[in-house]
Amino acid sequence: MTAMTFQLLGGIGLFLLGMVLLTDGLKAFAGDALRRALVRFTGTPLKAFGSGALVTAMVQSSSATTVTLIGFVSAGLITFPQAVGVVMGASLGTTGTGWIVSVLGLKVSVGFYALPLVGVGAFMRLLGSGRWKSLGLALAGFGLIFVGIENLQQGMHGLAGVFDLGALPTTGLWGHLLVMVIGILMTVVMQSSSAAVATTLTALHTGTVSFEQAAALVIGAAIGTTVTGALAAIGGSVPAKRTALTHVLFNLATGLIAIALLPVFLWGLGLGQKYLGLEPGAVSLAAFHTAFIAFGVLLFLPFAEGIARRIERLLPDRGPHLTRHLDDSLLQAPPVALEATRRTLSDTARELFGLLRAVLRGNDGSLDDPRRPQIAQALEQTRDFFARIPPVREDEALSHARVEQMHAIDHLIRLHERSLPPAAVQRMLTHDKLQPAVEHCRSVIEQAQAGLFGHTPEDWLNRIEQQVRVLEELHQQERLTILHSTAGGEWGPVEALAALETLRWLERVALHAWRICNHLGNHEIPRASDMEDAAPGDPPPDTQP
Repeated sequence: MTAMTFQLLGGIGLFLLGMVLLTDGLKAFAGDALRRALVRFTGTPLKAFGSGALVTAMVQSSSATTVTLIGFVSAGLITFPQAVGVVMGASLGTTGTGWIVSVLGLKVSVGFYALPLVGVGAFMRLLGSGRWKSLGLALAGFGLIFVGIENLQQGMHGLAGVFDLGALPTTGLWGHLLVMVIGILMTVVMQSSSAAVATTLTALHTGTVSFEQAAALVIGAAIGTTVTGALAAIGGSVPAKRTALTHVLFNLATGLIAIALLPVFLWGLGLGQKYLGLEPGAVSLAAFHTAFIAFGVLLFLPFAEGIARRIERLLPDRGPHLTRHLDDSLLQAPPVALEATRRTLSDTARELFGLLRAVLRGNDGSLDDPRRPQIAQALEQTRDFFARIPPVREDEALSHARVEQMHAIDHLIRLHERSLPPAAVQRMLTHDKLQPAVEHCRSVIEQAQAGLFGHTPEDWLNRIEQQVRVLEELHQQERLTILHSTAGGEWGPVEALAALETLRWLERVALHAWRICNHLGNHEIPRASDMEDAAPGDPPPDTQP
């Protein structure tokens, strides 16, 4: 009894450890390739499903895909309707574990031959460098999976002689539901549907349970795997809760349908064994796992967008709109976190540009505009979030992105400070003689806002630069004109000084807006003329883009 218990617990533990090492190793070895693939191929629900299934099959962990997906949705890289397709794909992709166990782990006793893989992988992890260390981790994990399966087989042989699991009900809806609940509990205790499926496959292979019982246990494992994500989403962001709820609803609905139609699936497997040469036992169970998840995908994937809309209405996002992309879970993935801050800064800049357009219209109400404190709060939260993103010194592109965003934050703070002009400047913005300068500044702000929305031609940054250059020249010309006009009495001293201050304000506002767009865009940063208000580290004067 003790030896059997030790072998069962040790086998499950080795299998779980192997899965963790394999998943972590493959994720680190692939680097950002998996993230880019997940983002790139999610244009339609079908593409999103395909990318979710492929990525999950590669890393052998639906939980890893789901966690990454939550981060992408939070960062705005993937829309929630696309995420629904990825969740369905992840559920199908994780059935690959059953095929590995049934085809390799149980048909051939590879536990002994997998031991060298563990040794080679460990040495690669200790002595290798770069991505080879990650590959070594994955190899060691792959070997441990089969060592764990061999121990599970030995433990299951002993379990069959101690506990008569065959006494559990095998027929009828209530009997199937009872066994399904046992499968859910197994998965919750093990914290891994892969381990629960592997245990079930091993029990079936050793004759500890019948095929019908094993099928209900696998359905329970598919439902139970959502519990971990649901618990993790408690207290999390709205995207995390939405994604977890989607996972729960899809797997629960698919599992209940599979339980209701279990006789039909068993009949279909019988036909496959008879006419298609499908092997009975563990291989047929792996086929059943894939089949009922695929049936759920066929049933629900066409309605992915409608499902997403209903879940969005059920869990609305009531948090600050400008900082909706900032989620602490993203800090574990610096590339995604930086993309989240870039999008947040772009949203904040657009809001700030809209506020400045109201100021330039001479709207007195803009001085008490409620957007001003919201923008200040968003900048503060973004700055704090940005400061907590771990540096990635070996990645030149990410380091460059960090520097660009630092510049953008600096200019946004400076521009926000100027969004509340002095009373004298506010009055002078409606002065007839200053309207050419006001119009140029307004044009810069409008183009900058439209550019960040993506509603402008490709050369929008060059057009903004031209407007800034014209405004600089206009400032110099009008400054001399106003100063000379005071001698003839056309401008009073107080009014003239207010006009000069207004021209400086207009020029600085336009310059900050231009630089913000440059630093947040995907273009090479154009160089601006040196000005007394330029931020330290900004490009030197008279340098071409």
